[in-house]
Amino acid sequence: MSPSSIVCSGLSFAWPDDTVVFTDLTASFGAGRTGLVAPNGAGKSTLLRLIAGQLQPSAGSVTVSGTLGYLPQTLPLAADLTVADVLGVAPVIAALNALAAGDAGDAVFTAIGDDWDIEERARAELDRLGLAHVGLDRTLSTLSGGEIVSLGLAAQLLKRPDVLLLDEPTNNLDTDARHSLYAALDEFPGALLLVSHDRVLLDRMDRIAELYRGEIVFYGGNFAVYQETVRQEQQAAENELRSAEQQLKREKRQMQEARERAARRSSTAARNLADAGLPKIIAGARKRRAQESAGKADDVHAKRVGDARSRVDDAERSLRDDDAIVLDLPGTSVPAGRVLFTGEGLRMARGGRELFGRIGIDLSIRGPERIALTGANGAGKSTLLRILAGAVDPDEGSVQRADGRVAYLSQRLDLLDDELSVADNLARFAPEMGVTRSRHLLAQFLFRGDRIHLPVAALSGGERLRATLACVLYSEPAPQLLLLDEPTNNLDLVSVGQLESALDAYRGAFVVVSHDERFLAEIGVNRWLRLADGALVER
Repeated sequence: MSPSSIVCSGLSFAWPDDTVVFTDLTASFGAGRTGLVAPNGAGKSTLLRLIAGQLQPSAGSVTVSGTLGYLPQTLPLAADLTVADVLGVAPVIAALNALAAGDAGDAVFTAIGDDWDIEERARAELDRLGLAHVGLDRTLSTLSGGEIVSLGLAAQLLKRPDVLLLDEPTNNLDTDARHSLYAALDEFPGALLLVSHDRVLLDRMDRIAELYRGEIVFYGGNFAVYQETVRQEQQAAENELRSAEQQLKREKRQMQEARERAARRSSTAARNLADAGLPKIIAGARKRRAQESAGKADDVHAKRVGDARSRVDDAERSLRDDDAIVLDLPGTSVPAGRVLFTGEGLRMARGGRELFGRIGIDLSIRGPERIALTGANGAGKSTLLRILAGAVDPDEGSVQRADGRVAYLSQRLDLLDDELSVADNLARFAPEMGVTRSRHLLAQFLFRGDRIHLPVAALSGGERLRATLACVLYSEPAPQLLLLDEPTNNLDLVSVGQLESALDAYRGAFVVVSHDERFLAEIGVNRWLRLADGALVER
């Protein structure tokens, strides 16, 4: 086994309610950077927890060669911990301080060990992850969510691990923090296994491992190479399916034609035998031979039909069910010159801190603009969205909104009633919509059959997003201004693509807060705003 590697052998795992996640999963991850991709719910995070030893498999084994570092998606950290506590350096720094104060006891030297430069190394890790401004004595309660994620990564890198597991490490990171993380991971020398929906980060991987239908398939190259390979595979599978379906039709037709010919021959032979006046025993023997011959021919055709049907089944299994959302949303259209929002001198304070500077900020939104609102964590982006939505009033400044509905999708996606079904939620937003139209619309959002009756509380993150979009985009009246706060957080890559499709069809104005550069490029943003140092700057 290489100095840094992960080997999963015959791995099986099920939750206490008997929900099976893996059965006999085998895979090896060696040195280099591997991106692990799969739909939400496929078991990516569960696999990382099994490798990290936080969960125990019901069968099989996990072997990690080398020191392990693991950054989970949610960090279970108390608000009163200091940065030094999280980095795991507080006891050593305390011992160094005690030694400087004159305490030269054995316990002090034992605590220090070989870590005489621990403070410098800790500071270096913080600096390269964009946390140069964060002191070791700061408490977590004073840090933003993105800063805590970067701090968690710094803690893992400070261990100098041979194997590093990262679960959605760019969630809540602003653009600058993301690029600091990219640079740090580019330099990581061991075996990196990463779960992420950040396509920019995935494009920096050496290989992609796809967890699909309970198996892991490896693709050499980065995420763009993986996407192209999958696209080519799907094109070949579609061609194979069309060919197999044509063959099945052809074999069925030939079998039916053969049966009709056999029936005609049988009828003609029966008349000929009767006209020939042959003895019954001879006539019966000839009839049996004819029937046996027809039966054998029918068996041959039936086998060909069966083989053709198996080929169709195999081709269908090769096709993925990553359905796309295809919409037409004429009701959301906004004339190009219409002013939807005007705010002047907007000021807002949070925790005693002026978010938008002493003179405030101005913002005007016109027509079907597609606006990206960017800025560092804590700059006030979400607060500005809430002002645009009318959810909060600014402390100072004037606001004017055009007639027409404004829809605000917060990071929590909490617009829907969790206790109601998807269909019932849509009925709340569009009470005049008929049942037939409602079912057709929900099918466009990939809720088909009985799934429209699922309670919202039972939906995955991607399903909840699709249900929310269906209710918002087809609400009565339709929204002319759509506000989205970090909409791609915790979505799998298929769901991100579906969100992009829905926004492509939207004809109103939108403002989206996101640090996902690839997502912003895909949705056709045509105006960029950045909140920085209390000012709103066009870029």
